[in-house]
Amino acid sequence: MTLGLPERAGTARPALPRAASWLLTNEFGLLALIVGFGVAFALGTPGFGSPFNLFTLGRVMAIDIMIGFAMMVVIATGGLNLSVGAIGVCSAMTFGCLSERAGLPLAFAIPGALALGGCLGALNGQLIVRSGLHSFIITLATMSVFFGVMVFVTRAEAFRALPAAISAFGKARYFGYVSPLLIVSAGVGLSLAALYRLTPLGREMLAAGASAPAAELSGVRLGRTYVLCHLLSGVLAGIAALMVVARTGAALPSMAGDLGQDWLLPAFLGPVLGGAALAGGRVSVLGAFLGSALVSEITNGLLQFRVGEFWVQTYLGLLLLIAVLLDLGRRKFLASIGSVAR
Repeated sequence: MTLGLPERAGTARPALPRAASWLLTNEFGLLALIVGFGVAFALGTPGFGSPFNLFTLGRVMAIDIMIGFAMMVVIATGGLNLSVGAIGVCSAMTFGCLSERAGLPLAFAIPGALALGGCLGALNGQLIVRSGLHSFIITLATMSVFFGVMVFVTRAEAFRALPAAISAFGKARYFGYVSPLLIVSAGVGLSLAALYRLTPLGREMLAAGASAPAAELSGVRLGRTYVLCHLLSGVLAGIAALMVVARTGAALPSMAGDLGQDWLLPAFLGPVLGGAALAGGRVSVLGAFLGSALVSEITNGLLQFRVGEFWVQTYLGLLLLIAVLLDLGRRKFLASIGSVAR
């Protein structure tokens, strides 16, 4: 389900039957790729289809999906959030501090960690609005600042004595191989789809990304919209971080790599493969979900074939480059059709 602003009357295409139109969507293409790669990996290596590997894949997939959502909500307005990983690490370490050092129950530690993620995201938004600089520059800077402050405050010490309920949730299985983390990601995806489709705020976010001047003329408060998008991105990054904590049973300062950079590739891959316009104005929640799932599946399958981690990252980087080039070609093709129609 791709969400965006309606096409102009001059560029409208003939209506297709519902089934045929679904077969032509980006989401169907991703679903077909997921099935195709799944069959190929299952036939190529016996370990891929085992219940344990499917459970492990589901946990990793859930985290990658949430990371993709954290970037998608900013891409919707034509912006970027390079500090997704740094915000996630800060949220995880805050949870560890509140839970282990302060001894707060989960009912307070979890909201506290998510609140910090939202505050850091809102800070990004405020800096972008007040400075007038592109979000790329601001979030590139805050990525280092957030991570550095976190290391200074926590002294880069891991929190491992967390409540048993956290690791129990991460290890739980439904039907033998379904992780509850994947159910959480699906629930968040449904909430985001409802936000964009059913609420004025969601439509304002898409309008701001499609054409900021036109949105402002129609009464959209652009500054407020940008801040709320980054706030939401921070909260989603915090949820992804808590998922990692549940999977590992500890809050680690290295959970997202140096400065949180290990999250950048999955953050972009899911939304871009899912059909989100990098210029803003169009997102697909289902597409981002399936795109992130495809990336996790490919990574897991290549590792099952004992492909080196370096080559896995190389293949994923090429996949992102191809997706961006295809998006560019698609936009040029649609623009040419529009010019012919006029």
